[in-house]
Amino acid sequence: MTLRIARRTILPLLAGLALPACAALRPGALTKGARDVAYGLHPRQRMDIYVPSDCGSAPKPVVLFIYGGSWANGAKETYSFVGDALAARGFVTVIADYRLVPEVRFPVFIEDGALALRFVRDNIARFGGSPGAIHLIGHSAGAYNAMMLTLDRRYLAAVGMHAGEIRSTVGLSGPYDFLPFDIDVTKETFGNARDPARTQPINFVRRDAPPIFLATGSDDTTVLPRNSEHLARALKKAGAASVSLKIYQGLGHASTATALSRILQWQAPVLADVVTFLRKSATSVSCRIEPHSSFEKLA
Repeated sequence: MTLRIARRTILPLLAGLALPACAALRPGALTKGARDVAYGLHPRQRMDIYVPSDCGSAPKPVVLFIYGGSWANGAKETYSFVGDALAARGFVTVIADYRLVPEVRFPVFIEDGALALRFVRDNIARFGGSPGAIHLIGHSAGAYNAMMLTLDRRYLAAVGMHAGEIRSTVGLSGPYDFLPFDIDVTKETFGNARDPARTQPINFVRRDAPPIFLATGSDDTTVLPRNSEHLARALKKAGAASVSLKIYQGLGHASTATALSRILQWQAPVLADVVTFLRKSATSVSCRIEPHSSFEKLA
């Protein structure tokens, strides 16, 4: 078994870590960006957009962050620390909710990601982002969603996009190669799939994949590191031009996400490594500002 997801492993930790960022983003101090922007009709199809402050007028690279939670839990507000950290480094950052199990099953949560991407491409310019410089980051189940959007062309094609519109992808502690479905989470989430092989990111590796950075912790017992190792090996074998794998010694499953926060960056240089990777394939990011972003409710 290559995947062991505990539903409540990460959310309580991250809820606490989000508090400093939420305090920085309290109403009254928020002048740019937007909260609860609808990209679809369902109440879960909403996104928050974090915009760099004092970073010039040139279009900024864009990051869509997809959180995890066993495809059954999660809220965009919990991950405000991610939006804050990336906006502080010059990226317009989008964090989107999506529909969850048990209301939906595979592949609806991926389809919601595709809808969010289409909305970002069509609307991010109004927030100073460049629609031609969109990057994906996902953690845990969110890394799975991000990798399926990146590698399986069907999902973007269904919303009128093409695979080349994703500039690069970062997968943090993601499950990419976890057949058979032998635990409750995977049975409930993917048991409806007619062809289980088509649920696995590793089966969609391709030569023309965009640059991909895979990161995991050596002590991750929730999603085993071999998921990232197997995908990196398969991508390289397929001839993908840019594939990076980093295993952070001593980190567990949640830590590759929590290390993105201001107060836990000491755990490992995950944020620095992610930003370095993104900048290699991003448009120019000419400013570096303090960890604060502007944010307001969209009318």
